[in-house]
Amino acid sequence: MGVSTSRPDRGVALVTVDFPPVNALPVRGWYELADALRAAGRDPGTRCVVLAAEGRGFNAGVDLKEVRRDPGHTALIGANHGCYEAFAAVYECEVPVVAAVQGFCLGGGVGLVGNADAIVAAEDAVFGLPELDRGALGAATHLARLVPQHLMRTLYYTSRTATAAELHAHGSVWRVVPGTGLRGAALELAAEIARKDGCLIRLAKAAINGIDPVDVRRSYRFEQGFTFEANLSGVAGRVRSGFGGDATGPDPAGEGEVTP
Repeated sequence: MGVSTSRPDRGVALVTVDFPPVNALPVRGWYELADALRAAGRDPGTRCVVLAAEGRGFNAGVDLKEVRRDPGHTALIGANHGCYEAFAAVYECEVPVVAAVQGFCLGGGVGLVGNADAIVAAEDAVFGLPELDRGALGAATHLARLVPQHLMRTLYYTSRTATAAELHAHGSVWRVVPGTGLRGAALELAAEIARKDGCLIRLAKAAINGIDPVDVRRSYRFEQGFTFEANLSGVAGRVRSGFGGDATGPDPAGEGEVTP
């Protein structure tokens, strides 16, 4: 359990997240992920990173149980900072990051894949931000990188999800494949990228980030301030107290919480 890094192919680092049962990450998990991504990108032998997860879902956001156990705001602040670091580590990774997504990709999951350079998704993958149902705000910055503006707003306000096929139609998902072929498809794309010159691919990543029209770090940090306001005003706690999770909702195990 935790975050591990392996080298399945020359020039390719595979960073795998495994926090059963639904990959709802505790505070330490977000920091572990950030550290692993940064270390993989710094390695001169790495030309592409694949970000993957074990289990039936890619990411269910923050570990809500950890937040609930904290009588103050320490866990919430920790999750806030941890998410920021993990999202930034994907975006700022010195080489391209390919996200391999299966099952649910919610809250913090959208923050991760929205900052990735490419996404390969299983047929059962769904993407969404159930923030408004969980007493939090944030990651619209990253959802806006996956779907057009008005669709992003509608998905955000309704807490609905979009399928892998729908994101593929919008051009944000590179390939949609059967679940059994997900890891192989992601590694295949990573291997193709890794065949490029190592120095040039790093320059390309820096150049593309440099022309990005939105500063994702600043815009996400701006969003996070509204989550703190919701918590201090008491509205977040009121909404969160009604959260239970069910088999058809965004968090089938009742363990996850969207990114604060």
